[in-house]
This record gives sequence, C-alpha cells and structure tokens, in this order.
Amino acid sequence: MKLTSKGRYAVMALVDLARFDNINPVSLRDISLRQGISLDYLEQIFSKLKKNEIVKSIRGNQGGYILNKNPKDIKLTNIFHAVDEKVKTVQCKKESKKGCNGKATKCITHNLWDELEVHINTFFENKSLKDLLNNNRETRV
Repeated sequence: MKLTSKGRYAVMALVDLARFDNINPVSLRDISLRQGISLDYLEQIFSKLKKNEIVKSIRGNQGGYILNKNPKDIKLTNIFHAVDEKVKTVQCKKESKKGCNGKATKCITHNLWDELEVHINTFFENKSLKDLLNNNRETRV
C-alpha cells in the first residue's frame, strides 16, 4: 500500500494553510516555498480541493486560499477523496469473485489485506486537520 505524492502533498498543504488562514488568505506560492512543493502541482491539487469544497479562493491583491470548514471537520478521508486518492491494500475490487492474482479464487491472505485496508481507512476517517495541527504544535521548539 502506498499513498501517492498527491495525497501526501494535499495533506501537507492543508495543514500549512490551516496554520495561517486565520490571519489572511494564504497564497499557494507561500505554501510552495514553506513545504517544498511545486507551485504547478499545488495548483492542480487546490483545483480539486476547491471543487470538493474543502477550500475556497479569495481574489485580489491579498487573495489566496482559506479553509471552507473548521479544521476539526476536515477528515483526512475527505482530503484523499477530493484528490482522487484511494487507500487500497489489494488490487481487486471487493465485489469481484476473482482475486488480485487473476485466478478464480482470492489469494490465501486476501482477508488479511482487506482487514488492514479497513483499519487504515478508519484511522484516516478519525484524523482531522485539527489533530495534525495539534500534533505539529506539540513538537515545535
């Protein structure tokens, strides 16, 4: 199982945004510089986040992005869904009779990986941007 950079960067950028958006809208350029993420890539990610109503853009000289909801109401699952990130531990579809290995039956460890996927997705469903903000503040010196 692997999260792509799109999912990881979306979370990083939103935590950064959440740290600063109570002051003014945050520019993608600032997030790009602080987090070391390509501005072009951030524009693609934020287009999806805006479309899914996780952020909204503010136009003008002091424009940028702000969160559309309170950080405690934005779950990591919402972010992954917005950027088309899927957390899967098996290649086959749950409803399929065929297994990941292309055979007629599922592999001998299929249920293990299925169970792991449920745990991972539950973990992401229970974590919000606020949790990440709090964790980040606790480790700053």
